[in-house]
Amino acid sequence: MTSARLSGSNAPTSAHIKLLDDRRFRALLSDEDWGRLPLATWRRFSKRVADGDSVVYVGVVEEVGFSDIGWWFAQAARLIGGPLPTGRDTGVPMIVTVTEDGATGGQTWTRISARKRGFPQVIHSAKRFASAKRFAGPTGLEEYVGFGVSMALRIAVEGETLTFRSAGYGLQLGRLWIPLPQWLAPGDLTVTHSDLGEGAFRFTLDVIHPRYGALIRQSAVFREAVS
Repeated sequence: MTSARLSGSNAPTSAHIKLLDDRRFRALLSDEDWGRLPLATWRRFSKRVADGDSVVYVGVVEEVGFSDIGWWFAQAARLIGGPLPTGRDTGVPMIVTVTEDGATGGQTWTRISARKRGFPQVIHSAKRFASAKRFAGPTGLEEYVGFGVSMALRIAVEGETLTFRSAGYGLQLGRLWIPLPQWLAPGDLTVTHSDLGEGAFRFTLDVIHPRYGALIRQSAVFREAVS
């Protein structure tokens, strides 16, 4: 995967952007769990840029799968901004941009997934931490996908893999977080980050419903060039 740091104006200025020590993810784990992560993973999740600056990762989608219900659910989710993959193309580029948001103390994530035909799919979300402004979820980490919908996340280390699991979905009204009923939720969402060595890592997304089983699966591999 190629990594580049971009300024808030989208001009490449990697040589002059200050990197800060980010302890927001580490604060959600025990010292023992954090210590089990590979050094490369530790560095990625300790990297923080200044307000408005971004880190860009480029990779390739290796696997995408849907059940029949999962495909329709992903299409329906377009009504709240399309936070889930909607196509089955593999072997296509994916770009992930992580931008520091000084106004909230969190991060804005933009995922651009190319398609073999037509325009790429673009997914926007914001990660917010308990120490940040506008945080309203029941755990120390949440992901806001837009239209007032957010997902509480729990972070863990399984083996040497960093894992994010959904811990409830809610409607965010200011600092008030109203849980969504289970029938409106897609099920259990799990995202993993696994280091592959030599600057590469694998990202996976799984959505599993308690009644309908596996709905969505996506896997992509990114390679990072250290600057």
